[in-house]
Amino acid sequence: MNQASNYQKSKVELRRGLIQTRRSMSVGEWREKSDRICTLLQSSPLFTQAKTILAYFSFRQEPDLSPLFATTTHRWGFPRCVGESLYWHSWTPGEPLNTNAYGIKEPLPQAPIINSLEVDLILVPSVACDHRGYRLGYGGGYYDRLLSSPEWSTKPTIGIIFDFAYLPQLPVETWDQPLQAVLTETSSCVFC
Repeated sequence: MNQASNYQKSKVELRRGLIQTRRSMSVGEWREKSDRICTLLQSSPLFTQAKTILAYFSFRQEPDLSPLFATTTHRWGFPRCVGESLYWHSWTPGEPLNTNAYGIKEPLPQAPIINSLEVDLILVPSVACDHRGYRLGYGGGYYDRLLSSPEWSTKPTIGIIFDFAYLPQLPVETWDQPLQAVLTETSSCVFC
């Protein structure tokens, strides 16, 4: 087995174990840690200075940011998966949502599209992040493709994870794009 396939195997095993740990949290623990993340995020300069923020709807017990979505000081955007790309649409609480093929909630196709020029911050869902800012996603490459494109590569990014998923080092591929910051329920660490 070559090194590339060893990396892929270790990423798959690491992803599986971390998702299992995350899903084994009680609803109370998940809610409490998610609420702490929201509180820390609200004190982050990257967050407070942003007008348009791209976020995500919690899936498989990812940290839940939904308490923040009601704030009217920010315009919120959420992804729609179309082919191998993410398209961003504005959404406000109460508007209808679809469930995509992965089981993830997303705005309706007719919801207003958000242009990259309008975006001030991207909150990136992650299975894990490391101390260098690299993230482990679900393996589809959606965020790596997005963040490597010229119009998105300069946007501030924060990986949102729980403490147990903040690791010293993750296996990294040439296409992996580091994030500028990582935020957990107990701390935030800015890299750039």
